[in-house]
Amino acid sequence: MGSSEERVVAVIMVGGPTKGTRFRPLSLNIPKPLFPLAGQPMVHHPISACKKIPNLAQIYLVGFYEEREFALYVSSISNELKVPVRYLREDKPHGSAGGLYNFRDLIMEDSPSHIFLLNCDVCCSFPLPEMLEAHRTYGGMGTILVIKVSAESASQFGELVADPDTNELLHYTEKPETFVSDRINCGVYVFTPEIFTAIQDVSSQRKDRANLRRVSSFEALQSATRSLPTDFVRLDQDILSPLAGKKQLYTYETMDFWEQIKTPGMSLKCSGLYLAQFRFTSPHLLAGGDGSKTATIVDDVYIHPSAKIGPNVSISANARIGPGARLICCIILDDVEVMENAVVIHSIVGWKSSIGRWSRVQASFLLYFSWHGTSVICYFPNALFFNQYPDNVTKAGIMFAQGDYNAKLGVTILGEAVTVEDEVVVVNSIVLPNKTLNVSVQEEIIL
Repeated sequence: MGSSEERVVAVIMVGGPTKGTRFRPLSLNIPKPLFPLAGQPMVHHPISACKKIPNLAQIYLVGFYEEREFALYVSSISNELKVPVRYLREDKPHGSAGGLYNFRDLIMEDSPSHIFLLNCDVCCSFPLPEMLEAHRTYGGMGTILVIKVSAESASQFGELVADPDTNELLHYTEKPETFVSDRINCGVYVFTPEIFTAIQDVSSQRKDRANLRRVSSFEALQSATRSLPTDFVRLDQDILSPLAGKKQLYTYETMDFWEQIKTPGMSLKCSGLYLAQFRFTSPHLLAGGDGSKTATIVDDVYIHPSAKIGPNVSISANARIGPGARLICCIILDDVEVMENAVVIHSIVGWKSSIGRWSRVQASFLLYFSWHGTSVICYFPNALFFNQYPDNVTKAGIMFAQGDYNAKLGVTILGEAVTVEDEVVVVNSIVLPNKTLNVSVQEEIIL
């Protein structure tokens, strides 16, 4: 364990409006980091995890959003957690490592012995105290949170090879074309202040190469279009890859859940993961308070006694849920009305939207079940059986049902102020704000 006088700071990269285009139409109304997952803003989950770090002095949020967009939230969360939280706006892109270096003077004001660096669009249990303890044991400059994934999905992320005995990072490559390892970078790090020297070295080497280059004007023009600015430093390609195998970087493997939140569909999956985590870590946040229901109800919500809600449902402020409604694996945002006998499954319903009587807003389903010891997967494009007889699903031996969270139209997303009229079915569709649907649609983007 470190000295009680050692101080730690945390930096959370939140991106900016040009970085969250895949999150539309939800990011049209609210910055992606403030979109609610399990009833809390996305960035709230890593911030809450940082609160558990011993001797935490400060949390910095770094991004491209206007300061006014984060001012209210930063003030609120600072008061709630009793930890200073500050938003720092980048004037231009500096890269994942360059952005850290750009604010080095502010970050080092508290003379921290360690600096956590987290990405806002990561969903996991954030074992930060355990990472810090392991990092101190390793004695290197940095420690990376890693997880084992399937060989098929590994190439979508940064793959790495670590020494099985010492956990030293031996090799790192970002999104390789051929398989390297089933261990991937989770986007959560802890560094000593020496990280700033490593970043500065990259910038200095880049400047030296530019000054020493003696080429024709045409070659210089071509080279300039390919080269990066000297103050733009990427953590993965410019820091992790070159320092691998030099006894400076180590890994800490998590056995818990991990996902990357790039699309609205993944936000729905991650909301369910956080709700499941709350059952063990914060049962008071769940409806009922004892973990018996995986639903989060925020502020003033009316739910008719005959409505059936759950599992994995988050309902925000001023929502109204009518008689006989059925909600499963969904996010209901502020001021939404779900009228009598409507069904919402694997969907996100945007602010001030309305779901009419006997309507269905849903995804297609893959139903997984066991039949005489044999696993069977069935595709239901309209999920009629599941919607009309949801309680019979369990009786039939079905284990679970889910949409395709990664597909562009894997779940249904309704933007702000969308009206779905009575007896209308919306399946695997994205509907932009202020639209009225009076006919059923399937696998469409309604502009």
